Amino acid sequence: MMYRDRTFSLPKSHLMQWLADPNQDAPFEIRAALISSLYGTLPIFIGGVANTVLVAGVIAARRPEPAFLAWFAFEVLLLLIRTSLIVIAYKAAREGRETPTDLYLALALVWAASVGVGGFISILSGDWVIAALACLSSAAMMGGICFRNFAAPRLATAMIVLSFGPICLGAILSGEPIMLLTALQIPFYLYAMSKAVYRLCGMLVSTMRSERDSDHQARHDMLTGLPNRRFLTETAEASAALPMVMALVDIDRFKIVNDTYGHQIGDVVLQTIGRIMTTHLATFGMVGRFGGEEFALIAPDASTQQVVVALQGLLKEVERTTILAGGQRIHVTLSAGVAYREPGEELEQVYSDADTSLYLAKRSGRNRIEVAEWSRNASAYDGRNIRSLRQ
Repeated sequence: MMYRDRTFSLPKSHLMQWLADPNQDAPFEIRAALISSLYGTLPIFIGGVANTVLVAGVIAARRPEPAFLAWFAFEVLLLLIRTSLIVIAYKAAREGRETPTDLYLALALVWAASVGVGGFISILSGDWVIAALACLSSAAMMGGICFRNFAAPRLATAMIVLSFGPICLGAILSGEPIMLLTALQIPFYLYAMSKAVYRLCGMLVSTMRSERDSDHQARHDMLTGLPNRRFLTETAEASAALPMVMALVDIDRFKIVNDTYGHQIGDVVLQTIGRIMTTHLATFGMVGRFGGEEFALIAPDASTQQVVVALQGLLKEVERTTILAGGQRIHVTLSAGVAYREPGEELEQVYSDADTSLYLAKRSGRNRIEVAEWSRNASAYDGRNIRSLRQ
């Protein structure tokens, strides 16, 4: 899952990038979500590492030999380090800081190798009780590895090989003929599980693509491809703690264009205006279509002067642009209303101010900008007022 309140860093090293790659043509946001999923499923993590420590402890108690005692001590140390790293990563992610993803993935490989080494020395001990316990524990870990790490199939496959490969080797070196059957079975098991991991990852990426596409359609205008009113409103509300300038831009006499030339040509006009608006205004924030012939700019932390200057350029550009559609040459102009929001001010208020300004621009002759301005946003104005800028 991708957490809404925290984001985990993508790996930096080439090796870890390769291991964490989903082996799919996935965009950045999906890759980021997949990395987040590697930090998730904490119950599986806790169950896996606790089980490994418990098994290593039981085996060390039964056979208090240096190799088994060292394995148990290493598992305890690894548990403490990995748990601490997860706590650090979660805190850093919540605070928007870099998370130790490379180290986190590297320790996952170390843990898998430790599980394999523990199974290897258990089989070579000749004590078939602890050998069976170690092998069963490794088999149980296989499921946890797959379900916890299938978002990174290469990483999961590497962990599977590291945890079961040494056991396969130990079965061959044990000198016990019946263990050769296990040695023959394990490679097929490894292959099947790695294929399952890749398939699960493919299904996950496909699902995430569908969700992303559905979310995009729900937040974007189908005709122009610009953010729609819902997305613009969400963006403005999310930046409530920041000062913000809102500009509402309307195509003058657009109904006449539709009535004279038809809606298909009207659609071309809307698309063209959307592109020109993006070129002139996207530097300051989010440009979108509010609906009909009305567009909007949400510009957090921009000044009214900056937005007005950009709007002046936009209105001049549109005025001299000839829109070719269906063999027709169309000329339109724009009117704009601008308002400034203080930090913490309600969105409804700034929208009302911008809408009133737009209405005044229309009533005052069109092809102009009206500005409702706060004194602390522009020292030249005392209180809230309306300023007209004719193009």
